[in-house]
Amino acid sequence: NLGIPLPAATQWEIVKEIKGVLKPAYEELIRQAAQGEVVHNDDTTMKILAMMPARGPSEECREEQSERTGIFTSGIVSTREGRRIALFFTGRKHAGENLAEVLSQRASELGPPIQMCDALSRNPPKEFQVILANCIAHGRRKFVEVAENFPEECRYVLKQLGKVYKNDALAREQGMSPEERLRFHQVESGPRMKELETWFQEQFAERKVEPNSGLGEAILYMQKYWDKLTLFLRQAAAPLDNNIVERALKMAILHRKNALFYKTQNGARVGDLFMSLIYTCQLCRANAFDYLTELQKHRRELFRSPAEWMPWNYRNALEPGVASSAASS
Repeated sequence: NLGIPLPAATQWEIVKEIKGVLKPAYEELIRQAAQGEVVHNDDTTMKILAMMPARGPSEECREEQSERTGIFTSGIVSTREGRRIALFFTGRKHAGENLAEVLSQRASELGPPIQMCDALSRNPPKEFQVILANCIAHGRRKFVEVAENFPEECRYVLKQLGKVYKNDALAREQGMSPEERLRFHQVESGPRMKELETWFQEQFAERKVEPNSGLGEAILYMQKYWDKLTLFLRQAAAPLDNNIVERALKMAILHRKNALFYKTQNGARVGDLFMSLIYTCQLCRANAFDYLTELQKHRRELFRSPAEWMPWNYRNALEPGVASSAASS
C-alpha cells in the first residue's frame, strides 16, 4: 500500500496497459520454474463473474463449463538452484493440470522433479513423471482436530512429528546440503518415524482404536500415504510439507476477500501475472515496486533478454550508476 488513493477503474487501466510490457518476464518465470528440482502445488477456489452460471457464462466458457463448473486459483512454487519462483493460474483447471502445462517447458535432459502436494488426486500432473511426496502437515492436522477427544494418543503423535520438524529446522540452520540433510534425517528422524509407524499398526492390531473413529481415520490417512509422507527419508531435497505454497495462496485468498471476484478471465490472467511477479519478489527479498518500475523503464532490454530481468538478478542488468544510486536510496 503506497498510500495513493486511486479508483479501481484507474488501477485496472494502469495494470492492463503494462501487462504486455511485463509478459516476457512472466513467461520467462514460467520457463525457469519448469526446470525446478522441487515443485509445490495446490489450489483454492476463486470467482470469475463471466464464467459463473448465475451471470451467464460467455461463449468461450460454455463448452468447458459443461464438463467442470468450479473455478480455482492454482499456486505453484518451484525451487531451482536455491531460488524460489511463485506462479499463479486462475481458471477451471486444477493444480495438477496447471503444473502439467508448466512442466511441458521442462528441458528433456532433466530428470523428473520432486513434487510436494497434498493427497488429492487432482494435484499430480498426469502427463509428466514426478517423484511424488505428500504433506506431513496435512496428516498432522488430522490429529490436531481430534486431540480433544483423544488427548494422550494425539499428544504422542504430535510429539514424534515435532521432533522430525525440529531436526529439519536444525538441518536448515546448519546449512546442510540436500545429501547431508538426507543422511541427517535418516539417522535422527528415521527411528522416530519407524516408531510412529509401529505405533499406528499396534492401535488396530491390539484393538485400541476403532478404524471409524476420528483417531482411527487420522491413523488410516497416515498409513495410506506413508511412503509419500516419508519420501524425505529416501530422497535428497524432498520437503516435509506443502506449507510454502499454502502461504503463497494466501495472496490469492486475500484478493478474494478484498475484491470478491474477477470480472473476466482476462482480468484473472492479469491478476495472475502480477501476483506471480510480486510474490516471487517477496520470496527473493526483492523490492516489487522497484522491480516492476525498472521493467517498464527497460522494456526493450527485457524483450531482448528476459532471463536477465528476473527478480533475483535484474539489478545486475541495470547500469552501474543506476544500481548504485538506487541501492543507496
